[in-house]
Amino acid sequence: MDTAAGGREIEESVDPVVGAVDLDVRTLALGATSGTVPLARDFTRTALYDWGWLPAATAEARAAAEDVLLVVSELVTNACLHAEGPEVLRVLRRAKVLRLEVADRGAGQPAPRTPHRAGRPGGHGMFIVQRLCLDWGIERRPGAPGKTVWAELAAPA
Repeated sequence: MDTAAGGREIEESVDPVVGAVDLDVRTLALGATSGTVPLARDFTRTALYDWGWLPAATAEARAAAEDVLLVVSELVTNACLHAEGPEVLRVLRRAKVLRLEVADRGAGQPAPRTPHRAGRPGGHGMFIVQRLCLDWGIERRPGAPGKTVWAELAAPA
């Protein structure tokens, strides 16, 4: 189901990208760790180095890697502020996209703040995710607490 905010919410644990094949998956348990956002960024940065996204050979590739790190920061920060904290970060590399997933125990519904007011502090996280990503959404498992917020970014060409 599409949310009013532009992301997709999936009621079952079904991959929204039919036929997507994970080339590599990295998983980081977060829990009550201090410094969660920098830890998530460092973990993701290491994966990007391992996959050849960094060091970037071009300005376009560097921008793509920086977008990934910014989106990770926003998703983890939102889980910290609005969803009882993040539990797991998954970074999935596919042929043409990189998928980020942040699982939490919160019941809330992330959405870009509307109307978006660029001059106000705070409240820009999901707006940034929406602008930088090919797609994003929420996955819930029936009968289980929490959700997974996911976002997909294009792999550098």
